[in-house]
Amino acid sequence: MKKQFPSLLSFISIAFLVILGCKKDDAPAPAPPPTKTQLISQSSWKFDHASASIVGDISNRPELACYIDNTMTFSSNLSGTITEGTVICSTPATSPFTWSFQSSETILHLSFTLFAGGSPDFTITTLTATNLGLSQQITLSGIQTTVEVTFKH
Repeated sequence: MKKQFPSLLSFISIAFLVILGCKKDDAPAPAPPPTKTQLISQSSWKFDHASASIVGDISNRPELACYIDNTMTFSSNLSGTITEGTVICSTPATSPFTWSFQSSETILHLSFTLFAGGSPDFTITTLTATNLGLSQQITLSGIQTTVEVTFKH
């Protein structure tokens, strides 16, 4: 019996080590979701569509023709550029701007006004890897309306 005890103890010890050695590795932690700065600055944005609460879709309005083919690029250092498309609104063809998030990243502040009668502050309605939606109250000819514009990559 004395000889069997050490052998049994050795067998149990080896089995225990084998079982512990076969433990599955923990899966790597998922990557954190991208920040709003990463989302907005990952690549250039192009106009997709726009609407005004009092008239509906305004995407094809002639007064927007020189804006809808432009691209906006936001850099993570809070600077950016607007590049004119084929229909030129102003010179130079590339204009710099600055930007920032405000109110817990729910407001996008630009150093220029995007719409006549508007302000440089936009409510962010959507910010994903492929869409940027902005909303703002503007006053045109004494009439107040909400304008929503969507950009895409």
